[in-house]
Amino acid sequence: MTEKKGEHRILAINPGSTSTKIAIFDDENPILENNIQHSELDLSEFDRVWDQYEFRKRMITETLQMEGIEIDTLSAVVGRGGLLRPVVSGTYTVNELMIQDGREGFQGQHAANLGPVLAFGIAWDLGIPAFMLDPPSVDEFEPLARLSGRKDIPRRSLLHALNIKATARLAVKDMGKKLEDANLIVAHLGGGISVVPMKKGMMIDANDANSGGPFSPERAGGIPTLGLIDYIFDNNLTREESKRSLIGRAGLVSYLGTNSAKEVEERVEAGDEGARQVYEAMAYQIAKEIGAMATALKGEVDAIVLTGGLAGSEMLTNWIRERCGFIAPIQVYPGQDEMKALAMGGLRVLRGQEEAKEYQESVETRLL
Repeated sequence: MTEKKGEHRILAINPGSTSTKIAIFDDENPILENNIQHSELDLSEFDRVWDQYEFRKRMITETLQMEGIEIDTLSAVVGRGGLLRPVVSGTYTVNELMIQDGREGFQGQHAANLGPVLAFGIAWDLGIPAFMLDPPSVDEFEPLARLSGRKDIPRRSLLHALNIKATARLAVKDMGKKLEDANLIVAHLGGGISVVPMKKGMMIDANDANSGGPFSPERAGGIPTLGLIDYIFDNNLTREESKRSLIGRAGLVSYLGTNSAKEVEERVEAGDEGARQVYEAMAYQIAKEIGAMATALKGEVDAIVLTGGLAGSEMLTNWIRERCGFIAPIQVYPGQDEMKALAMGGLRVLRGQEEAKEYQESVETRLL
């Protein structure tokens, strides 16, 4: 390895449904970011997402070679986590059980399940560590947050943990506080919306962006249950058709035929009152969810933090501010820098600032 003394070079990997994002960081400094696109033709060769492992690994290594990155200069590889077992927040060493759970889809199938195995495959060839951190299955719920109203349907902790934790760290730094000394409500506003009360750094509750909370550009959020039952039976929908109608064909798509917030804003500015009502209703529901999560913190809220792609919309964030600005000061961090979050998780371990956790069959959560 030809690495400068005191410098750690980290490869971050974030697999998506039709792309694989990669980034190289020398300590905190980004030196490469590339979004490798995969054509439908290429992906059509594979029956399952998991079968894409070798293909995606080859694309990553070829891209690094084309970009002039000598792969043997890497200190560690960090992959995004998928729908794994419930875990506490932190950086985990990739192990066989994690790879097995990703392959089987412990809490569902998703391209992000490939993150740990891609990190492990590349790291194994080089004899360096492979890490994963803050997957969507991070579970820090308090016991009361787990009850749904139906004993055999518990509330699950599935949320945009990676960006929420990273943005929370940024927010408290700007506030001159430490994460463990602050109470925050963090709202990740994107294709899915997660609103999370953070008590001294712990995500003690959250809406499941796929089945609760505000509607989003393409998801239904929490909708009337009896109406949903009637809708499914009246239309003779299968399980998969039902899911697609709620995730992908709902939200702005259902009302306005688009999942583009930019397009909706243009229609609002052009005087489309129907578009305005729907867009403002989304802001209304986000603000209501923030208000609800303030009760989880008993009103002791240091700041409300808005992040994700939609946080770049002044129209949307102003509507949210009007309704819940009385709760606490609002800080806005548009977009999300998941690649940096991944790399910094690995860097903290390499520097000895954090100890890598072990992924196990029975991982301690706040439920125990």
